[in-house]
Amino acid sequence: MSDFVPGPAERVPEPRPAVDYSTVKSVHLMGIGGSAMGNFAGMLQSRGLEVRGSDAGVFDPMRANLEGWGIPFEEGYKAENLAWKPDLVVVGNVISRDNPEAVAMRAANLPYTSFPEALGEWLLRERIPVVVTGTHGKTTTTSLIAWLLEASGRSPGLLVGGVPTNLGRSFQAGTGDTFVIEGDEYDTAYYDKRPKFVHYHPHHTILTSVEFDHADIYPDFAAVSRAFRLLASLVHPDGLLCAWGGDPRVTDVLDACRARVLRYGLSDDPGELDAVATLLELGPDGAHFDLHLHGALVGRFHSPMAGRHNLRNATAALLIVLDLGVPVAAAAEALRTFKGIKKRQEIRGVVNGITVIDDYAHHPTAVQETIAAIRAAYPGQKLWALFEAESNTSRRQIFEQRYPPAFAQADEVVFCSPLRKAGDKLRDDQLLNVSAMVEVIRQNGTPAHYLPDVADIVDLVASHARPGDVILAMSGRNFRGLHGDLLARLEADNSAK
Repeated sequence: MSDFVPGPAERVPEPRPAVDYSTVKSVHLMGIGGSAMGNFAGMLQSRGLEVRGSDAGVFDPMRANLEGWGIPFEEGYKAENLAWKPDLVVVGNVISRDNPEAVAMRAANLPYTSFPEALGEWLLRERIPVVVTGTHGKTTTTSLIAWLLEASGRSPGLLVGGVPTNLGRSFQAGTGDTFVIEGDEYDTAYYDKRPKFVHYHPHHTILTSVEFDHADIYPDFAAVSRAFRLLASLVHPDGLLCAWGGDPRVTDVLDACRARVLRYGLSDDPGELDAVATLLELGPDGAHFDLHLHGALVGRFHSPMAGRHNLRNATAALLIVLDLGVPVAAAAEALRTFKGIKKRQEIRGVVNGITVIDDYAHHPTAVQETIAAIRAAYPGQKLWALFEAESNTSRRQIFEQRYPPAFAQADEVVFCSPLRKAGDKLRDDQLLNVSAMVEVIRQNGTPAHYLPDVADIVDLVASHARPGDVILAMSGRNFRGLHGDLLARLEADNSAK
């Protein structure tokens, strides 16, 4: 055990004043300008609580929302923002230990909690929490479950790290008995380094995948695995855990679960599967498939989402909502009408027959699956793969060997420089060596370029793209405005002809 390094699953929260949620009448939210925190503020106000907040900056649309709700907020973190002595302070994930309000909060011995814990106590204990976890596919699967329930008249609560197109919002209270939430494995707050999902009281749960990620808080893969083993152990005994059965890294943690377990996958996935999706057709309009559970046909379905990975996501979502009592026909119709999520294979525009797509992919597995999905959706068309390494893991050298093969199905590849952040602690010698990756991709027969500046990427692509080409630009952020700049350049060039 000498090589054991504690990870988030083993970390114990720091001592803090006890919180009696039943007596709280006033709340201050640090980080109120964020989408989830701001909407949460509105929901707490609707429960009759006095709510105020603060943030470094509050921008529209959340600024307009808070003003419309009459929720006071201060811009800039200051000790005096807590002079009103709220019953409880909700500490956002962006708040550091030395934040002046955090210092004042501790000095005044005010009760405080994290956003995940407050959400769990106030909104999830009184509902059936449907928690979607895993390294990949959380946002898509969470959004899909919420839509399947919404379209079936179940009015679920929702918290997801994206914007489902059908719903137009990432956070809703709902009036039904379920609350669908993305169960992030990232840490909770500066004083509580456990995964966020430990606070969500999982009842119906999905585990899509288990891979190494979040290198800034997980020391190794073993720590990641232990975190998801903890997740499996937390699923309510009367609940259900749907887990991808095609990967031993997932199935290895399932023995910790006391609830029912369904292992799902595609018909050609390895492993013993309880639920099997048999692909009938995969093309530009998505996937047509049959779903079998314990050998019996459940039904035939059409998912408009591209890619085998999204077929697995759809399978897991169907298993959850069917178990919650949604009729097969209603689930099938809702799935057929699902419009996806912003930044997940999102078509940002088409100019002169050139399609520009935005996607969140940044992990090598997600990059490979996304490229394969777009390739299947646009057969025979030239596929450009543009990439920004911007996450705390993708910017490191950890995946330097895995990235080149992930781009193998693209026709041409372009990288910008890895993102540098304010106060960055990442040393130059730890940074992803993009030039070396480009050389490997070229040696494997695919044209590849390293252009540090986004403006140069726009010049290259706009000058060489032709009608019918597909531009897939992947970044966990906004790719420094590339999508909009590229579309504007294509429009200008097309108008000048």
